[in-house]
Amino acid sequence: MTLASPKFRRPRKPYRPRKTAPRYLLSCACSLLGNSVASVVLPLVLLATTGDALAAGTLALICAAPQFVIGLVGGALTDRFNRRNVSVVSDILSAASVALLPIVDMIWGLSFGWFVALGLLGAVGDIPGMTARDSLVPTVCERDGRSLQKFMGLTQSLDSLVVIAGPALAAFLMGAAGSVNALWFTAAMSLSAALLTLTLPRSLGAVCGATTPAASPTGVPAARAVSSTKDESRRGLLPDAWQALRDGAHVLFASDTLLRSSMLISFGIVMVMGSLQGLVLPVHFTAANSPELLGYVLSAMSAGMLASSLGYAALAHKLRRRTWYILSLTGMALGILGLGLLPPFPLLIASALMLGLSAGPISALLGFFIFDRIPAENRGSALGTQNSLTLAAAPVAVFATSLVVEGAGVSVAALALAGCWMLITVWALNTHSLKYLDDKESHPDPIPFVPNAERV
Repeated sequence: MTLASPKFRRPRKPYRPRKTAPRYLLSCACSLLGNSVASVVLPLVLLATTGDALAAGTLALICAAPQFVIGLVGGALTDRFNRRNVSVVSDILSAASVALLPIVDMIWGLSFGWFVALGLLGAVGDIPGMTARDSLVPTVCERDGRSLQKFMGLTQSLDSLVVIAGPALAAFLMGAAGSVNALWFTAAMSLSAALLTLTLPRSLGAVCGATTPAASPTGVPAARAVSSTKDESRRGLLPDAWQALRDGAHVLFASDTLLRSSMLISFGIVMVMGSLQGLVLPVHFTAANSPELLGYVLSAMSAGMLASSLGYAALAHKLRRRTWYILSLTGMALGILGLGLLPPFPLLIASALMLGLSAGPISALLGFFIFDRIPAENRGSALGTQNSLTLAAAPVAVFATSLVVEGAGVSVAALALAGCWMLITVWALNTHSLKYLDDKESHPDPIPFVPNAERV
C-alpha cells in the first residue's frame, strides 16, 4: 500500500496593488472635458436667455467674491477630511448644479437669477473638488512609483488634449441636441469623475496626522494633540477658511523661495494669457468681422501645448530643468510678442503655435515645483489658497485690460500685455531662486509649516 503523494501547490504570486494613476487621470479627464464643454455652452445659453452681452461679465463679478471664499473653505476641507471623499462629493455637487439648468429650463424657464444661484452651487462643487483632486497628485505618484516631474507633463498633456476636444464636442452636442440639452453631457462627465474617484483607495486621501493623536507630527504630547483635534472639530468652516488662507499664504509665499517664485510666474501666465485669450483676441477678431477665426488661433495654441507637453513627459530627464526653463520662457516671450503685435492671420497662427509649443514644458515644470515644495501636511490649505488667488487674479487682469481697450484701443492693450510679459520673463530668468534648479543643495526639502496655535 503506497501513500498518495501530496498535491503540489504553486506558490501564490506576490500581491501587487492596482495602479491608481490611470483611474486618477481618467477621472480628471472626465471632469475637465465636462468643464470644457460647459465653458463653451454656458455663455451661449446665458446670452440666449438674457439677450445681454454684459450678463456674462456681471455674473463673473457677482460670483468672484463667493468663489474666493469657497476656494478657501475648500482648502480647509481638504486639510480636515479625506481628500478623495471631498473630491467625490464635490463632483456630485457639480453634476447636480449643471443638471438643474435644463431641469429649471423645462419647468420654470431660466433667468439671470437662476444662473447666479446655480453658478454659486457649481462653485461649491468645482473649487473644493479642484483643490482636493490636486492634493491627490503626489500620493498617486508615490503609490505607483511614478516620477512626479514626468507625471506633471502627462497631466499637462491631458489638459491640452481636453482644451482641443472640448469646444469641438460642444459644437457637435449643441447641433445635435440644442444648447441647454448639451449640458446633460457635462453633468454626466462630472458624475463619471465622481464614480471613478470612488474606485481609488481611500488611503490616498488620508490627511497626514489627522487621525494619529498618539504621535502628533508637531511634537505636541498625545493628550494635547487630542485636545487640539477636538478644538479644531468645534470650529466652523469660516474660521478654518481664514486660518487656511493665512497658513496657505505663508506656505506659498514666505516659507520657500522656489515655491514663491513659481507661484508668481504662474500668476503672471494666468493673467497675461487669460487677458489675451479672454478679451484682446476676441475683440480683435470681432472688430475684423471674423469671430470664427478665434477658434483656429486657440486651437493652434492648444495643439502646440499638447505636443510640447507630451514631449516633456517623455524627455523630461534628457535635459536639465534649467534648460527646459530657459527654452520655455524664451519661446513664450516670442509667441506673446507675436500675438501682441496683432499681425495678419497667418502670423497670428504661427505665434499661437509658438506660444503653445513653449508653454507646455514650463507649465508642467512649475506644477512640479509647486507640488514638490508644498509639505503634505499643508497641501490642502496651500492649494486652496492658490486656487482662490488664481480665480481672483484672472478677472482682475481681464478687467484692467478692458479699461485699456476702452481708453486706448485693442492694439495698445495687446502691446501692453506683451510688455508685461517681457518684464516677467526678464525677472524670471534672473531671479536667484530659479537659477539653480538642478542643485539639490540649493533647495533643501521644505519644512512643514506649523501654525502658532499648535507650537509648544
